[in-house]
Amino acid sequence: MRRAAASPIFSFAMGLKQEREQLNFCLLIPCFNNSQGLKAAIAHVRYTEGKYLIVVVDDGSDLPVSLEGEEYKSNLHLIRLPVNGGIVQALNAGLQWICSHTNCRYIARLDCSDLCHETRFQKQVQFLDTHPQVGLLGSWCLMREQSGKDIFVYKAPITDAAIRRAMHLRNVFLHPSVMFRTNLLHAVGFYTDQYPHAEDYALFWAMLQQAEGAVLPEVLVTCTVHHQSISSTNRKVQLMSCKRIIARFGTSRMLQIVGGIYTRWRLMVPKTLMRQLKLIRGLLQGANGAR
Repeated sequence: MRRAAASPIFSFAMGLKQEREQLNFCLLIPCFNNSQGLKAAIAHVRYTEGKYLIVVVDDGSDLPVSLEGEEYKSNLHLIRLPVNGGIVQALNAGLQWICSHTNCRYIARLDCSDLCHETRFQKQVQFLDTHPQVGLLGSWCLMREQSGKDIFVYKAPITDAAIRRAMHLRNVFLHPSVMFRTNLLHAVGFYTDQYPHAEDYALFWAMLQQAEGAVLPEVLVTCTVHHQSISSTNRKVQLMSCKRIIARFGTSRMLQIVGGIYTRWRLMVPKTLMRQLKLIRGLLQGANGAR
């Protein structure tokens, strides 16, 4: 996968004694004009001191991210991009720094305003430690409105075979829930800009060509639903990218055809109706469990 071009980066060390020492994981969080959500996300991270590092990428925020105070003096590194270059550039800047400056076994993702359960990282690290065939790991997630109202629990398929089937229809891994093996990046590269607004879908498909996938069947992340998010405001472009991703990475011709038809159907369905259908699906999953 082609890597997006990088821009000049300003880095700020905030407790980097862990550099080059063995870390269990790095947590990558991009941020653009959401310092409050960033601080909320960081406040919910729990793990053994000195065995992880939070890498924040400020993607050219209008008011630069400032992380001052005792709670930010360890286990955190801030990268500031001089201008807003978009999510792909921000994520790749973070991955490039992690690969160049740390020695971590796994990389996890989180977005501003999304909150981790206190046992998320312990459970994901333990699972990957004991399942060497798995390279990409997600979890179930609680979906929550910005008002604080809980909507539904998103339950993805949990086994490799079920994940691969479902990936022909949609990206079953919610980005803020994933943890993957760092060494997979040597085989697949970083996020690509070839599939606008579906860069995570493409990367995860590429990883599944190198290793198995799995999803922990419990809620480990609370995701805030932003109706003006990148996915919502660029829905048509994103779905066209998804169609191309399925055609490129799909492993079953029949499922590729089904996925293509399903994606075209989604293009014809109004956004508001699709949102309601997702809500209904989520409620049904909560009632019946994931298949």
